[in-house]
Amino acid sequence: MRHIDLNADLGEGFGPWRMGDDAAMLDVVTSASVACGFHAGDPDIMAATFALARARGVAVGAHVGFPDLVGFGRRPMAMTVVEIERAVAYQIGAAQALAAHSGHRATYVKAHGALANIAERDADVANAIARATRAVDPFLALLAIALSEQARAGERAGLKVAHEIFADRAYVDDGRLQPRSQPGAVIADCDAAIARVRDMLSENALITITGKRLPTPIDSVCVHGDTAHAVEMARRLRAGLEAEGYALRAFVEG
Repeated sequence: MRHIDLNADLGEGFGPWRMGDDAAMLDVVTSASVACGFHAGDPDIMAATFALARARGVAVGAHVGFPDLVGFGRRPMAMTVVEIERAVAYQIGAAQALAAHSGHRATYVKAHGALANIAERDADVANAIARATRAVDPFLALLAIALSEQARAGERAGLKVAHEIFADRAYVDDGRLQPRSQPGAVIADCDAAIARVRDMLSENALITITGKRLPTPIDSVCVHGDTAHAVEMARRLRAGLEAEGYALRAFVEG
């Protein structure tokens, strides 16, 4: 039987403000990347998200980003690679502590937003994320954008690397994510997104906006939890994958 992980980025509120329906998403996904207080999240939200994930049998990871609450971590910041490495280590430590406090265990690291986009193509930044991950805990996996410098950096660092594709994001012909500032970068049509994921999995390739196929391993499919139809898309995607004969399970055990 073929296996695939379905992940979402969760815990992205702050204080009394909430983004997305985390409880509903945790009924669907098999892995949850939890914001660590830099681009979103706080200790209470982190603890609650980890506890709920544990109750639902969902694996959890540290979703690390730039220290940019106002911009939701989607704005590039002028940080050195040393500063990035320490910021990532700091966030991993916070995730591990709050997960343990909630009776769960963080098993992987995933970069968020602008940090992830830079690390997709910048080897120095990708290496900083991988170094921080290995230094904190060499048994943590790295959930990396498929065909990116992130994946190569994780492999160089000797980490377990899971290759991630996005159900709701478009790719340009060099394999990078289409910038969110461009029309069509976020795919809102559930049917189109599900059909594209099915094709990418069956062909083991990214499918670009021009129809180009770029071969890659695929271990996890991400549905962003902050889009308008996130829960519907996640539910329909899971049902579609199961109908295709896939067993849904975390890429790394919690």
